[in-house]
Amino acid sequence: MRLTVLLATLTLILLRPVGPPPPEIVRGWEPPPGPYAAGHRGIDLAAPPGTPVLAPAAGTVTFAGPVGGRGAVSLTLPGTGTPPLRTTFTPVTPLVPTGTRVARGTPIAEVAEGPHCRVSCLHWGLLRGKEYLNPLLLTRRAPARLLPLDGEPWGAGRAGPGSRPPGP
Repeated sequence: MRLTVLLATLTLILLRPVGPPPPEIVRGWEPPPGPYAAGHRGIDLAAPPGTPVLAPAAGTVTFAGPVGGRGAVSLTLPGTGTPPLRTTFTPVTPLVPTGTRVARGTPIAEVAEGPHCRVSCLHWGLLRGKEYLNPLLLTRRAPARLLPLDGEPWGAGRAGPGSRPPGP
């Protein structure tokens, strides 16, 4: 399954559903050890009530309504394999009805108050069929930059990688 997600990543980069700037991740992905075990099947992004939730990619709203007493929206992403990837958002107030096709960046909901987080947040899930995946796998991240252990950049007056310390 990870290879499938990697291949989808090569063709699809999701926009974060709230921001800019990129929101704080209040709680990260904690995959459960089994299908019925405890875990966190998505990520929580800090967002106050009323924050617009944007479609992270072009897709079709395949659900917009209440689930367990809170608003939810599901967006199915075409061209992402079989079954296609689906993103979910809670707690929200849907802005578009089921069946609506939306472009990337279209407001599809607003963050609603809910008991999911200690502070107001948007729970963002990603699924392929019934398997939950980490939605951050499909977002663009800043490039990694390696620094020496002491955090000082290589530069004038400092020996480069592979050099030897001064000796006798």
